[in-house]
Amino acid sequence: MPRLLPWTSEAGKACYLSTDSGSSMLSGLADEMEEVQLSMGEDVLREARRLLSDPLSPHAEVRYAGIRLAECLVDALRVAESRGMRLPVPDSEEHAAAEERPAPPAHPARQRPAPAQSP
Repeated sequence: MPRLLPWTSEAGKACYLSTDSGSSMLSGLADEMEEVQLSMGEDVLREARRLLSDPLSPHAEVRYAGIRLAECLVDALRVAESRGMRLPVPDSEEHAAAEERPAPPAHPARQRPAPAQSP
């Protein structure tokens, strides 16, 4: 199966690598680029949180952070899609057993607080 690469063509279209080996020079370059993209996303997120925690942050800086966050999200989603495409397909028996298992609990940071109840 072709590997989705972490960059696009000049026309903005997805690029794929067709190889049987995950250890080719281009695969290694793609792996390194994915790591750089994810690391940059962490850096941008850290800076955006700093800006957003300050109510006096200039509008232009907050807007710039939002633009950069959107760029990083596109990169992270592409990395997730590429890595997901490379996961082995489970056997039908394993797949059926996995569907019977209960779902893991939600990540605490993603849970929303319960709405306040009025008196």
